[in-house]
Amino acid sequence: MAATEQELARGTWLVTGGCGFIGSEFLRQAHRALPDVRLVNLDSLSYAASPDRVAELEGSPRYRFVKGDISRPADVDAAMTACAQLSGAGGPTALINFAAESHVDRSLFTGMPFVMANTLGVQVLLEAGRKFVEKGVLKRFLQVSTDEVYGDVHEPHRSVETDPIHTSSPYSASKAGGELLVQAFVRSFKFPAIVTRCSNNYGPWHWPEKMIPLFIMRLLQGKKVPVYGDGMQKRDWIHVEDHAAGIMAALLRGQDGEIYNFDGEIEIDNLSLTRKLLSLAQRDESFIEYVKDRPGHDRRYALDSAKAQRELGWRQKWTLEAGLRQTFDWFVAHKSWLDKVLNEEYQSYYKQQYEVR
Repeated sequence: MAATEQELARGTWLVTGGCGFIGSEFLRQAHRALPDVRLVNLDSLSYAASPDRVAELEGSPRYRFVKGDISRPADVDAAMTACAQLSGAGGPTALINFAAESHVDRSLFTGMPFVMANTLGVQVLLEAGRKFVEKGVLKRFLQVSTDEVYGDVHEPHRSVETDPIHTSSPYSASKAGGELLVQAFVRSFKFPAIVTRCSNNYGPWHWPEKMIPLFIMRLLQGKKVPVYGDGMQKRDWIHVEDHAAGIMAALLRGQDGEIYNFDGEIEIDNLSLTRKLLSLAQRDESFIEYVKDRPGHDRRYALDSAKAQRELGWRQKWTLEAGLRQTFDWFVAHKSWLDKVLNEEYQSYYKQQYEVR
């Protein structure tokens, strides 16, 4: 029997990758909005994770953190045990998988960590989750995926959930692999799972190697920003708060076996977005440095989220102008966090991959 919204809203949720950018926003929203939900956060604390993102949850009797890697069965078992201890019952009611390697450029540098996290890690979670489904404990599994599995989308089409997959990078291929495993479990075992796909996220707490925070950081430092190729690649942007709210809606009100797209209905080319950031930073176009395009760079992503709006009652709230201003102001006010996370490992990678010469 499918889980009801009320049943899920009183359950124990295992959230993987909860110290990441999107997972932490989801945890904060869930903790604030659902007073009866208990939350276990399983995170390996890799380079892009930051416990500061969930500091407001520390000390809550409804929250517990477990350090671990989703590709290691023993770590997943420890998180399942933590769910049972926190709930006083048999384990997690829901499992929401945010844990992923997500930076496309890193996947072109070395793809193995992406396969380990985004494909093998999903298989480990599915196998662990299946045991709890059979016990009648786990009611829903939600796999957070990406619009990049659709590959290049030619205008004026916007990707819908039934479109075929055409991946272009080790990152998107590994995410597609995880999705296909979820769909196989749904078909083979009647596993109660949902897949969500989102467009490019942005907002406060974003890791500073992604485009928007990277450009804000460099402009604040008086440095040039690297624009790939001619800058005419188009992307669909969604504020992280809108995306997390969409995942919540899918978890609580979605149908098992379904896929839901989430986008911000904001399509803009990279050069135009760069100009908006220049304006916020009060810099001129002399701060743009055109650099060699990356291999296999998709020209356009665009999602159609009509299904999520129709079936889940979800709508985007943030406009690009308001969201960029909020994000820019947040990074100005949180320079100390930037200084903290820009560690030696990140700096070494950045110098190899991005440094404008």
